[in-house]
Amino acid sequence: MATEKITMPQLGESVTEGTISKWLVAVGDTVNKYDPLAEVMTDKVNAEVPSSFSGTITELIAEEGETLAVGEVICVIETVGGGTEQSAPQETVKEETPEKAVNVTAEPNDTTKKLRYSPAVLKLSQEHNIDLTQVQGTGAGGRITRKDLQKLIESGQIPTAGQKVDKVATQASNQQVPSVQTTKPTPAPTVPVTAGDVEIPVTGVRKAIASNMLRSKHEIPHAWTMVEVDATNMVQFRNSMKNDFKQKEGFNLTFFAFFVKAVAQALKEFPQINSMWAGDKIIQKKDINISIAVATDDALFVPVIKNADEKSIKGIARDITELAAKVRAGKLSADDMQGGTFTVNNTGSFGSVQSMGIINYPQAAILQVESIVQRPVIIDGMIAVRHMVNLCMSLDHRVLDGLVCGRFLARVKEIIENTSKENTSIY
Repeated sequence: MATEKITMPQLGESVTEGTISKWLVAVGDTVNKYDPLAEVMTDKVNAEVPSSFSGTITELIAEEGETLAVGEVICVIETVGGGTEQSAPQETVKEETPEKAVNVTAEPNDTTKKLRYSPAVLKLSQEHNIDLTQVQGTGAGGRITRKDLQKLIESGQIPTAGQKVDKVATQASNQQVPSVQTTKPTPAPTVPVTAGDVEIPVTGVRKAIASNMLRSKHEIPHAWTMVEVDATNMVQFRNSMKNDFKQKEGFNLTFFAFFVKAVAQALKEFPQINSMWAGDKIIQKKDINISIAVATDDALFVPVIKNADEKSIKGIARDITELAAKVRAGKLSADDMQGGTFTVNNTGSFGSVQSMGIINYPQAAILQVESIVQRPVIIDGMIAVRHMVNLCMSLDHRVLDGLVCGRFLARVKEIIENTSKENTSIY
C-alpha cells in the first residue's frame, strides 16, 4: 500500500489557483486512473481534475468552494502495490515542485534552517504585509500554506515584528495577538446592509475573474485609443449571403467573424501588437491566437481561436459558434483557453458604442468591437446614411506605443471598409 497526493493542476497560462466547485468522489470511494475527482473553476476555464492513480480516496483536503494555489494538495489516495512508506518524502517534493518553491533563510532558532514558500504564499504575504518568519505553518514539515495566511487575514490578527504566531487555527481562536494596520485596503470591506438589501455570495468564478482583473489593472499601465469605421460594404455583403450560408453550413455568419479575421490579418502585418511583457524582455509571439470574450449570466470566459490568421471567415465563424456553445454548456477544456495572444471582445452585441476594456493578462492589448449603427456622415460633401462602428483598443504602454497601435487600427479599418463581394472570400 502507498499513499499518493493529488495536487491542484495548472489549468491555463497565467493561472495560479483554482476553486473546488464540486467533489465527484467521497472518502472511501475506489477510483481508477484518469477517473474524474473534482470539478475545478478558474478565471479561464471549468474543468475536471482526473486521478493520477488507481486506489481508494482516504482524505479530501480541500472543501467545496475553497480556492487553492497551483500545486497545493487537494486529496489523498491510497494505492495498491508499487509503493512503500519510504516514498512519503518524495510526495513532499512532488507537491512543492509545481509551485517552484523559493528558498528563504529562516530565523536563527528554526531547526530546519530554511523555509520553502510558494509564489502564492509570497504574493499574499506581500499584499497584506505579513512577516512570514513570524508565522508557523500547518503544512508538511511546518510549511506555510496559502490557507494558513487566509485564516490569519480573516481573523484580523496579523502579528507585529518580533511576535511568534503558533498554528494559525490556534492563534485565531485562542491567542490575543495585537493586529497591525496594513497600508493596503482589506480584501473584504465592511458594507452597511439595510432592510431589503440582498446579499449575493461571490462564486469561485467571480473571485477568479476579480483577481485576474485586479492583477491586470495593477500591473499593466493601460492606454486607450479608438477609430471610427464605415462598415457599410461589409454589412451589405454579409446580409446578402447570411441566409444561404446558414442553410449550407448549419451555423451563422456573424459580423464578429469578419472583425476577428481582419484583426488576425492586421496582427500578421504588425507583429509588435502580438506581444507580451516579460520583465526584462518583450516576447513577440509567433502564433496568432485570438481570444474571444463569451459571457454567461454570471461569468465571463475567454476561449481561444488558434492560428486565426490561417483560417477563412467561414472557419472563424465555425470556431466562434463552437466555442460559445461550449461556454454555455460548461464544457470548455483547458486547451480551449490556452495560448491566446490578443483578445477581441464583441461589446456591440449588447448595444455598446464605446468602451474601455481591461487587458487579458498577460497579453498586450484588447480590442472592443462596438455596435454597428446607422448614422449620417459626410461623403464628398454630401450627407449619407452609413453603417458605422467604433473600434476601441486598450494597450499595455510598457509594450506598445500610440504610433504602432494607430497604424494597426488604421489597417483593421481599411480591411473592414474594403470588405465586399468583389474583394472578400468567405471560404
